[in-house]
Amino acid sequence: MRSQPASQLLRQLPLLIGGFVVLAIAVALLSVGSQFFYLFARVEQQEVGVQFKSGQIVNIVGPGVYTDVGLYVEMKRVSSQAVPFDVTDAEIITKDKQRIGLRVTGDAFRPGLARVDILRTNWAQYSQIYLDDLVAAERVKALAQQAMKVCVGERTFDDAIIGSARDDLRECIDAELSALAENYGLQIENVVVPEVTLSPEVQAALDSIVASRLATEKAAQDTLKAQAEAEAEKAKQIGAIQVEQSRIQEEARQQIILAQLEQEKTIAQKAVIEAVKANELAQVEAQNAIIEAQKINELLAAQQDLEINTALALAASEKAKADLAQQLALAELYAANPGYLQLQMVLANASALKATDKIIFTPEGTTPTIVLPGPGIVPTVDTTPPSPTGPQ
Repeated sequence: MRSQPASQLLRQLPLLIGGFVVLAIAVALLSVGSQFFYLFARVEQQEVGVQFKSGQIVNIVGPGVYTDVGLYVEMKRVSSQAVPFDVTDAEIITKDKQRIGLRVTGDAFRPGLARVDILRTNWAQYSQIYLDDLVAAERVKALAQQAMKVCVGERTFDDAIIGSARDDLRECIDAELSALAENYGLQIENVVVPEVTLSPEVQAALDSIVASRLATEKAAQDTLKAQAEAEAEKAKQIGAIQVEQSRIQEEARQQIILAQLEQEKTIAQKAVIEAVKANELAQVEAQNAIIEAQKINELLAAQQDLEINTALALAASEKAKADLAQQLALAELYAANPGYLQLQMVLANASALKATDKIIFTPEGTTPTIVLPGPGIVPTVDTTPPSPTGPQ
């Protein structure tokens, strides 16, 4: 019963030995083969990949997946994330030999794709800083302590901790630390001095100085207040005097103005009276001028009427002469030619009778009898003008 398991173990022993040998060979191949290739090596977003061949950097690549085969090929990754640091130095001596404590924080950044030349140049010396966050943080802390001692040591106590001097101190540490880190290809950002500590002795002395300063300042303020109150009272009195003087001056000025106004009023009234007199005189002169003009116009009108009437009389005389000229000529003709006058009388009588007129001759002193025309009654005298058959 017991020999059977032992025999089985003996039969399985070669298999177990073969398995161990295969496993050892696989481990040996993997350990040796990792120097000849890498498959699907992944570089993350916050990393840069440094590709090596035979111990030399052949390329620096960004995020991605990479494969390479060759003699002693290798891929190493450098993180581009910030390496935070927090440094505290409990005792730093100022320029005036005062002791203060200081705490400085910030971030350090290793070279990335934007600074591949620095990464290539400094790899041989500072590869551990680039590959190990702890090593990088310790180196930055040491550099920060040095920068703190330099910046505090070149300043007095007041210039290091009081007021805006702390901002100057922070800027100094930032600049000094950045200059030191640049030698390692590191960039320093976000430097802050969150805490400045003092020893109890310095704190007590500082409190005493502050109290004394406050007392001095209070005394000075009290003095200034008393002076200000005195000046205010003086100014108040001066103001009252100036107000009274201003009131008197204003009354005098108003009286002068009133006198000037009265004088101007009198001058204006005088000017008005003179203007009224001048206006009345002008009106009288204007009326006299109008009367004179009317008289002159009437005289001119009378003269014009006389001249017109004379001209009209002359015209009437000439017209009468013109109207009588023909009659006078006929009268002279008739006087010179009685026969012609007789002829004209006959013609006038003849032309005065119409075909229907009747002429009755009666003796002088008798009444003529009216004869009405009718049947059987013939005209006594034929008044019809003779026909113009011959010379008249």
